[in-house]
Amino acid sequence: MFPRPHIPARAFTALPPWLAHALRTQRGPVPWSAVTRGALAAGPLLLAAVLAGRTSLGVVAAIAAMLAGINDRPGSRRASVRRLGAPALAGAGGLLVGTYAGDHVGAVALTAVLTGLGLLAGGMSAIGPVASGAGTHLLVAAAIGAGMPLPEDGWTRALAFLAGAGWLLVLRLALPTPGAMTGDFRFDGEREAVAGVYDAVAALLDAAGTGHATARRAALTAALDHAQDALAGPRLRRFASSAAERRLHAQYAAALPLAEAATALAWAGEPVSERACEGPRRLAAAVRGNTHTGPLPAPSRSVPALRALDDALLHAAEAFDQGGGGDLHTRRRSARDLLRTAFGAGGREYGLRVALCFGASAAVAQALHHAHWYGQHTHWYWLPATAVFLVKPDLGPLVSRVLCRAAGTVLGALLFAGFAAVLPRPEGLVALVAVCGALIPVSTRHFAAQTAVVTALVLSLVMVGGEPQASVSRIVETLLACAIVLIVGHLPMSGERGGQVRARLAAAAVAAHAYLTHVLDRPDDRAARWTLRREAYRTLAEARAAIARAAAELPALARHTEGTDEVAALLERLVDTTTACAVHLDDTGRLAAPHRERLAELLDELAVRRDRVGLPAPLPELPRAM
Repeated sequence: MFPRPHIPARAFTALPPWLAHALRTQRGPVPWSAVTRGALAAGPLLLAAVLAGRTSLGVVAAIAAMLAGINDRPGSRRASVRRLGAPALAGAGGLLVGTYAGDHVGAVALTAVLTGLGLLAGGMSAIGPVASGAGTHLLVAAAIGAGMPLPEDGWTRALAFLAGAGWLLVLRLALPTPGAMTGDFRFDGEREAVAGVYDAVAALLDAAGTGHATARRAALTAALDHAQDALAGPRLRRFASSAAERRLHAQYAAALPLAEAATALAWAGEPVSERACEGPRRLAAAVRGNTHTGPLPAPSRSVPALRALDDALLHAAEAFDQGGGGDLHTRRRSARDLLRTAFGAGGREYGLRVALCFGASAAVAQALHHAHWYGQHTHWYWLPATAVFLVKPDLGPLVSRVLCRAAGTVLGALLFAGFAAVLPRPEGLVALVAVCGALIPVSTRHFAAQTAVVTALVLSLVMVGGEPQASVSRIVETLLACAIVLIVGHLPMSGERGGQVRARLAAAAVAAHAYLTHVLDRPDDRAARWTLRREAYRTLAEARAAIARAAAELPALARHTEGTDEVAALLERLVDTTTACAVHLDDTGRLAAPHRERLAELLDELAVRRDRVGLPAPLPELPRAM
């Protein structure tokens, strides 16, 4: 539906990073199940409201379903409860606050309220992806509540918002997805996620001794993160409550020693035989088919890492047969940890910029509104809502977001103007809403395509609600929002730039320290070791993602995080080496000279480079006694 033109890889390397990022598109199969849910969400809700004579509530519910559709990404049903539910609750709260503030306070006070919400939502967004989605919904819904005059009161709008997002969540939980009918219906995403871990282990073993090992190890980290999130979602009981769920937990837990052994083999740099790679592939097939493993080929036991691999395969075969459950080794983040992240250097920097962008755009929008620049159009929410999406760093580098948002809005507004001229009202516009809802899961592959689809959908909703066609004004407002975000994004502020990157990197350094200390001090405690190993690799992946986004900014911004990628690479090598040390300690009870020398080299180099990039102090000194 949004085909990607074939562009040679070397063409992207010849472009500046900020422009190459704007042209890059994600690839993958069409998520037909998500497309179906999108078609059944906003359009049918709006149609039902129109038929019931409550069009305005249908518009609110359809907007909520649209926002939830943006968060409807691949994963398990259990994980979707948090991924869709938390932003929906935040959005309902934002709609309530925005409605009552817009109805009862003046323009100056309303701008102050929205700016304060921006500060809160920006700090929240530093916690993680779900919190970031909740912060986005909070601000977008607050802008809609304040700037979209509707006959209903705030509580009624909030309930309509929850109903719209809740309807999509019901569809996500009730409708089957590809692979869901294998075994237990509930475990579609979970089963595929666990199988993906074993596939990633096999791919890493294939790449041992080649130049692809580093990328395959990163892919294994991503697969483990995805499986961990898929299995650790909310449940009615604290522990796995069915035989099928306990079996999946056991299969995931059995993958951890395999991943550890594969990482140690890749660290050694020696090729691994095909026989050693076959076992994890058979385990992946057994997970997908919900079957027994059958006999597994035993690899050679010539070195400690191969002996660890063989032992892990035997343990996996036993776990697959018995299915007795297992620890997910997830990190436990207390409320204090979450607050520390939200109000730390990264959260403060992000929150301040979100507050300035959201507040400034709301002030400009209200000024235009009171100056009657809109003409017959009375909805002024578009400009601040656009600024929210533009200021979010997890959607990509700043210039890339601005270019894609501007291009997508122009395209979406022009397409809608053409459709609005020929479609019957309201039935034609309702059908257009349903079509756009179906396209959202595909359009998320590129920010410009997503913007075009969302623009056409929202303009359709507003026109169904009785407003005149407003394509031109929406284009102008989007360009104003782009200008505001570009200016604020380059303003000098108190504190050091790149705070979010350094906060992620500092968290990765602390996690690496904890992992190394545990391996050297308590190598026999494998359960705690695997938890710390998962935490170290997860925080490193988060730091790497933040660094990659920062590197694709304009040079004026990218220079503030120069050298952080080198520190991240050193930390990755340190964690890989620690994993190899853990495997060797399990086998021999002591570290070999190559391991000690490599650790010493990495610690010395890390100490030098960490000071150069100005990581926040105090950071614990990594242990020297080995």
